[in-house]
Amino acid sequence: MSGFFGCVSKQSCISEVFYGTDYHSHLGTKRAGMAFYSPSDGFQRAIHSLEDGYFRNKFEANLSEFSGRLGIGIISDTEPQPILVTTHMGRFAVATISKIVNIAELEQRCLKLRHTFTETSHGMINPTELVAMLIAEGDDFVSGIENVYNLVKGSCSILVLTDDSIIAARDKLGRTPVILGKRENAHAVAFETCAFPNLSFETEKFLGPGEVLRITADGYEQLRKPNNKCQICSFLWVYYGYPPSFYEGKNVDECRYKCGSALAKRDNVKADFVAGIPDSGIGHAMGYSNEKGIPLKRPYAKYTPTWPRSFMPQSQQERDLVAKMKLIPNESVIKDKSGVFLDDSIVRGTQLKDNVHDLHTAGIKEVHMRIACPPLTFPCEFLNFSRSRSNMDLASYIAVKELTGKEDSDMREYSDIRSEKYKAMVEQIRKRLDFTTLMYQDIDDLVKAIGLPKEKLCTHCWDGSSYF
Repeated sequence: MSGFFGCVSKQSCISEVFYGTDYHSHLGTKRAGMAFYSPSDGFQRAIHSLEDGYFRNKFEANLSEFSGRLGIGIISDTEPQPILVTTHMGRFAVATISKIVNIAELEQRCLKLRHTFTETSHGMINPTELVAMLIAEGDDFVSGIENVYNLVKGSCSILVLTDDSIIAARDKLGRTPVILGKRENAHAVAFETCAFPNLSFETEKFLGPGEVLRITADGYEQLRKPNNKCQICSFLWVYYGYPPSFYEGKNVDECRYKCGSALAKRDNVKADFVAGIPDSGIGHAMGYSNEKGIPLKRPYAKYTPTWPRSFMPQSQQERDLVAKMKLIPNESVIKDKSGVFLDDSIVRGTQLKDNVHDLHTAGIKEVHMRIACPPLTFPCEFLNFSRSRSNMDLASYIAVKELTGKEDSDMREYSDIRSEKYKAMVEQIRKRLDFTTLMYQDIDDLVKAIGLPKEKLCTHCWDGSSYF
């Protein structure tokens, strides 16, 4: 994933953009950048790698070099950005949260039009530069953003920094959020509302799918009305959203609490304690514990001072090592006890298998795993939230192959919680990961916990139902 933050103020906004962008650090691990504009210094920009450090450490030295009352920042899991371009509409900076499925096709289209690419990302063209190029094909920013909406398959939310405003555009199907905040003499725009409170901003507006706003320090102007259809990613609430944040007015941690409660209502297991797999499993575990009346305990302590997030290293071997080293088991809680463990999801299952091995080494009697979402049976085509290189990285695909000997099974048959194939797949995952019992969330309970109509949510990775 990626996350961005922008601010337009009647005073300097350097500090606001710096800290506001930092509040999106959980969404990206590769590159980060900030861009500002001031009449005296024009556009200024800095981009740094995050693969060997954290956002604040990398950008603190740049702060004294920046000036301006408007700026944008982004933490990206993919390409270096923001991109600075000069076009017939003037000079501007662009930051995007995107996954462009048809990027090769659009690259060829641009080359046929004799456009020139100057930026690269992983040996390919930079997706944000492509978006900037598509915007520049329009007569103005609105028609240029419409051009992006019409041509890009996947998802794309955009911040454009001009010399007098920020133009914010949410993905045409609203797969990722864009939220407007306000305070006296300033406005901000962000992916995460958790970036607002400590900077004294209040949430003013959740942009609709495809909506475009022009934002100044005094207020905002709607340049494009929202579309009717919405497909916001449900995984925002389950996993990668930050607990205090709101999307579409629905709080992340409240949803997780309800997810845990829903699992508890379906469960009849007896246990000595309930625990969340840190960090995103904790909210789910609270809901389960309070519903069941089973004590919430901490069998693992997460050592954060020196160990980075488990998905920051680029090799799977390094990620597995980090995941193992940063969770320290507490034998006093674990030994001879039966525990219910809540986690957001099972992607590959590698980390969970290691966690369970550590629990058994510490003397646990039973491990009852409860997962806050349904099995991942379809790869995400819309967002960069998983590092799975192929379908066969997913625990569900591995289990089905073990059951059938085939890699091309129809996964729809394994997505129905009432089917025998679903039950066989879940049992195979349980055995391979060495759980005492395993239960996944029912998709209807997840939708109810989020609190939005099913048709407004993207649930593709669980039921294959979503669309471009």
